[in-house]
Amino acid sequence: MKLKWLIMLVLIVFSAGIILSVIIIKNKNISEVDLVAINDVVKTVEKNWGHVSEETFHNSDLKQSFSIIDHLGNIIYQTPDNHFIDLNDAIKNRDIFIDLKQNKEIVGKIIIRNNDQEIVQQMKRELVTSISLIFGLFMIVSILYILYINRTILKPFRQLQHFAANVARGNLDIPLNMGKNNYFGAFTESFDLLREELEGARQREYESNRSKKELVATLSHDIKTPVASIKAVSELMLMQSKDDKVIKQVNTIYSKAEQIDLLVTDMFHATLEELQQLKLAITEVSSEVLGDMIENVNYDNKIVYASIPPCIIMTDPLRMQQVIDNIISNSYKYAGTNVTIMSHINQGYLELHMIDYGLGINAEELPLLFNKYYRGGNVEGKNGSGLGLYISKYFMENMEGQINCYNRKDGFTVVLKIKLA
Repeated sequence: MKLKWLIMLVLIVFSAGIILSVIIIKNKNISEVDLVAINDVVKTVEKNWGHVSEETFHNSDLKQSFSIIDHLGNIIYQTPDNHFIDLNDAIKNRDIFIDLKQNKEIVGKIIIRNNDQEIVQQMKRELVTSISLIFGLFMIVSILYILYINRTILKPFRQLQHFAANVARGNLDIPLNMGKNNYFGAFTESFDLLREELEGARQREYESNRSKKELVATLSHDIKTPVASIKAVSELMLMQSKDDKVIKQVNTIYSKAEQIDLLVTDMFHATLEELQQLKLAITEVSSEVLGDMIENVNYDNKIVYASIPPCIIMTDPLRMQQVIDNIISNSYKYAGTNVTIMSHINQGYLELHMIDYGLGINAEELPLLFNKYYRGGNVEGKNGSGLGLYISKYFMENMEGQINCYNRKDGFTVVLKIKLA
């Protein structure tokens, strides 16, 4: 409705400008020559030649400006509104020249001023003034319309922009306030409803996560009890047993129970979806601990390894044990062969090459092995979650080390690079 009024106002101003211009042009008629009045002036001047004065033309009907000059070009008389300069100027202005005679001799001239150019110039000035006025009115109307557009359309859009930025930042407590005359109406209301729904969804997600964490905490507490029993029984068996093989097996059970106990403690603080919250305690330790870690997973003596080069490494023993466990358990599960571990120092790292003699994996799957939840094409019939290598890579990189793998003709190799102190 307001747009219609604006269009009508523009049309009115435009029409008024056209009408005003037409009126100005019509009122500026070119003056016509009054021949009778000119003849009367000529006769009067010829009659009173030599005594011409203002009183001579007191009863003249001639409305045009004129000048009287003698045969030498000297001005004898001119009307007050006339400004005669010389004959050249009068010729350029297209003035009317009439000879004055005495005894059939030309004694002077009457020069009647041609005011056509002055009328045209005045008409131009008035047209420029009227056009300027019209454009001024258009400018005022345009400014008012721009202010109106800014208040009714652009300002609400800026409010929507700030609202969207707040939603993107997660500030869902700030409502979208819009005025009564908002053109977007239901559109902006839908945005605010979306904010309320997002806020409700976030609250529900928070409640769900809190419930999960409470469940993890409860399960962790429940798991700790049987693990503590396993550790206690293992300690008792170690005290009573004298067989070296049994002692080694019980030591393995005890160390695994201890590892489970530490891992369950982590469950109080993080879940698999919040892996970045898992803490690492990197310390300087002797490379001898790696031999103990390997022995902890050396079931049935399937692992063959040479002595590890003596050095000081930067690692978290608990997390490194998890990494070795993951890799060896994958070899047992997917290759089903013995495992050979070779080690050497190379460019500031202690490298462990864990070698199995299985079928390996497809070459195109190698870059994907360390992705979260990814499992290769050889996993059919085997349990797993696709997290072992993903977690191992996370731990190695946060211990300033590296992990990679490659196929061989006779099997598969995983390489751990552990940073030297």
